Amino acid sequence: MAHVRTYNRRVRVGNWKEDVTLEEETLKEFIHQKERGELTVQKEGVLRLNIMNPVNLSVSLDGFLNFGDTVILVNSGGGLHEPRRPCVLSIIADSSNIESHSGTNPSLRLQGPLQVGGAHSMDPCVRNAFVITSVDGTPDGEVVRYDQNFALRTTSGFAGELYLASDHRTFLKCAKKSRLQELSLVAKIDFLCWWKVIYLDPQERLENEGYPVQVNGKVLISHCKTNQCLAALGNHILWTAFGKEYELTAHTFLDSHKAEQDNNHWLFVTANPTNQNQSLLQPQQDDVMTDEIREEPEPVEDIQVNEHSQKEM
Repeated sequence: MAHVRTYNRRVRVGNWKEDVTLEEETLKEFIHQKERGELTVQKEGVLRLNIMNPVNLSVSLDGFLNFGDTVILVNSGGGLHEPRRPCVLSIIADSSNIESHSGTNPSLRLQGPLQVGGAHSMDPCVRNAFVITSVDGTPDGEVVRYDQNFALRTTSGFAGELYLASDHRTFLKCAKKSRLQELSLVAKIDFLCWWKVIYLDPQERLENEGYPVQVNGKVLISHCKTNQCLAALGNHILWTAFGKEYELTAHTFLDSHKAEQDNNHWLFVTANPTNQNQSLLQPQQDDVMTDEIREEPEPVEDIQVNEHSQKEM
């Protein structure tokens, strides 16, 4: 109990000079962190402000996926027994993942490793936009072909240019909920960051090898090292700072015909040519929501009131 203050602070007892100096230093450190924007509440605000900034997706004029394109990766949803909503590959980060560059470049950016999740918002933003990056020296603007290696990189600036990576699962390194192969975003590109696009139909897969990959169509995204496909798990929910999201992993789900299930079906979504601030899926999503609103039944109370007024008339 020697460290507990039993007198008013104006009563100078014990190591009073040290206590005053310590309080002054604590206040100076707090003011210094506040001026630099390093307080936790400030970082949370900066995180939400920057990571939700809109991003302009690339427009595919020929309908093919090109190196250097900025896209969002959408799982189309599905599921027979447990329906799964469509989701988008997105960054999961908090204030502890923000790195501040001191000196001449005081800009903020995310530092890896980071987790990823399946968010339900289809709005293109810093959190869910990825750049198709070459790993074999192919220049930007060239088409991506089936079975050609590439990397998925976050956008420059606040997103930190991190690469989507995976590796064989171990007892200590695996997905949090499903215990399957883990996905993460890392700063350094290596063989763990290599992916390839596989044609969806197994019976036509060999014939389409080497052909250009079409955008906005269902494909498989396979990890080169482990040969496992990118998957969305609707029965495993992650609680994040952005809400409830699906867990994403690298695992190939096969049906009784040895064909990949809809957990592994993904779309490279580009911008709407008529409105580059929207993805091609957003108008469809808005139409579905409008149809659902139109199909909502009239409340029972309103029906009873209308019938009663008609009888009085």
